[in-house]
Amino acid sequence: MSYLLACLLAWASISVALAEDYSCEETDETHIWISPLNPKADEQVKIMAVSTDGPVSGLSLIDSQDQRIPLQSRRRGGPPWSLVAALEKLNKGHYRVVADRNGKLAACQLLTIGGSDAQETPKVWGLATEAFYSAWIEALFGAPPEESLSFSSLEPILRNAERNFLHNHLGLNEDKNLPLTPDCADLPYTLRAYFAWKVGLPFAFRACGRGSTKAPPHCGVATIVTEFTQGISSQASFRKFSRQLVNTVHSGSARTGLEDESTDLYPISFSRETLWPGTVYADPYGHILVLVEWVPQTADHPGVLLAVDAQPDNSVARKRVWEGTMLFANTENAGPGFKAFRPVMRMVSGKWRILTNDELIDQPDFAAFSLEQDQLSPDNFYAKLVKLINPQGLDPRQAYEATLNALVEQIETRVTSVDNGEAYFRKSPRSVIPMPGGAAIFETVGPWEDYSTPSRDMRLIIAINVLNSLPEKIMRYPELFLMNGKHPEEAKAEIEQHHAKRIHERSIHYVRTDGSPWELSVAEVLARRPAYEMAYNPNDCVEIRWGAKPDTEEYSTCRRRAPAEQRAKMEQYRIWFREARRPAR
Repeated sequence: MSYLLACLLAWASISVALAEDYSCEETDETHIWISPLNPKADEQVKIMAVSTDGPVSGLSLIDSQDQRIPLQSRRRGGPPWSLVAALEKLNKGHYRVVADRNGKLAACQLLTIGGSDAQETPKVWGLATEAFYSAWIEALFGAPPEESLSFSSLEPILRNAERNFLHNHLGLNEDKNLPLTPDCADLPYTLRAYFAWKVGLPFAFRACGRGSTKAPPHCGVATIVTEFTQGISSQASFRKFSRQLVNTVHSGSARTGLEDESTDLYPISFSRETLWPGTVYADPYGHILVLVEWVPQTADHPGVLLAVDAQPDNSVARKRVWEGTMLFANTENAGPGFKAFRPVMRMVSGKWRILTNDELIDQPDFAAFSLEQDQLSPDNFYAKLVKLINPQGLDPRQAYEATLNALVEQIETRVTSVDNGEAYFRKSPRSVIPMPGGAAIFETVGPWEDYSTPSRDMRLIIAINVLNSLPEKIMRYPELFLMNGKHPEEAKAEIEQHHAKRIHERSIHYVRTDGSPWELSVAEVLARRPAYEMAYNPNDCVEIRWGAKPDTEEYSTCRRRAPAEQRAKMEQYRIWFREARRPAR
């Protein structure tokens, strides 16, 4: 049978199915989403088919005359799987959008162009909307894995109609001048709230404490926002809500105890089937990541797990997930790990409530509540993470290159953070940013929060340790690597030699105080590890922050030093960075 004939027979079978059920009913496993809500003639219409039970093969548009138009689409994910297509300048009228899987109808959705009523959309969270949220996140931050992806804030991402499937979804030009500049803790909440606003879903959040040395943060009664479910909400309404949201949530909101159910987020099982894009990772020290894409392992390339985070200066960047960016520790003052937003459900009585842990164990529409991560040591946590990202295993050299690439990416992201501090001082050259005392250097507000880098520098020190210790890890955990018959000692020696060579071949660049570029090899960055124990103060010039030594050419352009009293504080706190441990609150 020819390929053309097979395609024609497939399309014919779909047409028969549609003729039998013109209503275009869908299942939660495969759903077609259309944006904007009220499509108009001669305007772009975006279509996304999202599936949780396997990829769909293609998308087609069928007009009122039963003429079929196959749509070019972009394939992403798995699970959930998605196809995204865009249509230009459709005539006014009624259409059907169909998704097929291996020649059989998988989903169908009615599309009306130029009608007076907006499409009917679900008002509850469930399997279909959770999968849509995941696919939306993946498309929002999609790019080739080797491409550096960073933005000054969340605003340019959401205002990008190519990236944001929900751009102008309400037809109110609602994304124009929408102020959204979340920091680290706000980012997952802001993304989730934005999606709920556009799609018409409820949203819940709580005011939480920050915990203590002996107990994780505890939260109060939930605020449940149902306004978005009652019809299209204006930008002004969302702006008011988002201000309330970011003024309430903070890093403690995600570090809540794993068994606590008075929380916004709950722990889920540690598997590829549950860790969808949109999953939140909360580390025990307050940093938060949002998973955005799994890049599968192939015969030629290692697998990659990508996430985004926001910094205190509001910049948002995508990065590889690895031991250097995803910190994990067993501690009694935090509940770290992968978490999902606790769903808000509508009762038969019409009231809204939040699902409990017990309900989430057996709830098929959501990731199951699980304390699996609580049973893992840090070594076992990272070993399982490595296995999920590269289930076939990596040979030691592949593992080294992946670790080196992740470290270089982390260093380059720090370049941007340090440059942001320099931009501040170019505008206010005589300023001195006040430095808080004690553990507050990691958690404060104002310019210190925006331009200092203590948390980033501690993660950089940990990342350097991870790369340097990889040869020893091969000896301790040979089962994580494809040894190809080599003894671990032999593989360790080969990687040590490879490491000594590669760190001189990779480099980064930063801009000195006078505007001139300066190159640092990775070998130099590694050698300066002790300098990064005291390089987080934005009152120091950029040369000091990159570890330049006095009386060198690199240092000669330095024009700014932190006050003596601040340097004395930093010397006192240096042990935290040397030992790579956050102080108790």
